[in-house]
Amino acid sequence: MRNVRCIVVGLWLCALWCLGARSETFELTDGQTLTGDIVSWNEAGLLLNLGGGKYERFAWTRFSQATLKALAQRPKLAPLVEPFIEIPVEQRIKKTEVVIKPVERLELPARRSLLGALFGSSVGLVVLLLLYAANLYAAYEISILRAYPAGLVCGLAAVAPVIGPAVFLCLPTRIVSAQEWKPGQAPAHAEEAPVAPEGAESPATPAAAEAAAAAPKLPPTQVFARGQFTFNRRFFETKFPGLFGLIRRDAEKDMVLLVKSARGEFVAHRITRITANEIYLDVRKGAASQEVSVPFTEIREVQYKHKDA
Repeated sequence: MRNVRCIVVGLWLCALWCLGARSETFELTDGQTLTGDIVSWNEAGLLLNLGGGKYERFAWTRFSQATLKALAQRPKLAPLVEPFIEIPVEQRIKKTEVVIKPVERLELPARRSLLGALFGSSVGLVVLLLLYAANLYAAYEISILRAYPAGLVCGLAAVAPVIGPAVFLCLPTRIVSAQEWKPGQAPAHAEEAPVAPEGAESPATPAAAEAAAAAPKLPPTQVFARGQFTFNRRFFETKFPGLFGLIRRDAEKDMVLLVKSARGEFVAHRITRITANEIYLDVRKGAASQEVSVPFTEIREVQYKHKDA
């Protein structure tokens, strides 16, 4: 019995020692210290057993920074305590410090002139070729617009790009007469009877007068040149309405339309159709007929005349 009592007393003393060892000291922000045991914890704070059956909950904000750091060493309390621990300025600067790392930079090519840079790369050469081709095409269009020879304008544009076409574009439109299209061919109304020498009678004069009187009178040729008229759809519809129909009136039965363009001359007996950019002509070669399209931009002169003129 004596041994049993000794064992019970020893166990009781050990229990008291363990309970005393579990008590902890907590420092508050106002300088006070508390001694007690942790009963439970949550987001609101700690519930402490202060002894003597007294329990009290303390918010996390009431504990000092040293106490919060000590509580943060416990894995279960760390997630709740860490938001209330103040980080020193030095550590905050280290965490937010931006580290600028060196990067590899491409070497810039040596500075050269614009033409030198264009000639120094394949892309630049393609751009120059496209600009040169556009220059020649512009010269061709300007030659049609101003009624100058295409070879002359394009040749000058080939030698002096941009400047050559600009010069011809500034010049007034050249008026081209019918005689310039076929050198040596006199117009029908310019043919006159031979004049006899002064003081002498020409035996052919009465015969020529009778032949002229017997010959049918042809209607005058109407000439429309670029620069004096704008060739478009409205022009042809208002000037030559009789050429659009399949059946011609007696007054316009033998009238034809001579169109002079950059592609050549076309004698049309009828206008088959017309669009906003070009006209379609019924051109006859012997017994066969062919429809030919002529853009308005290529037309230089239009003549409305009799087929025998």
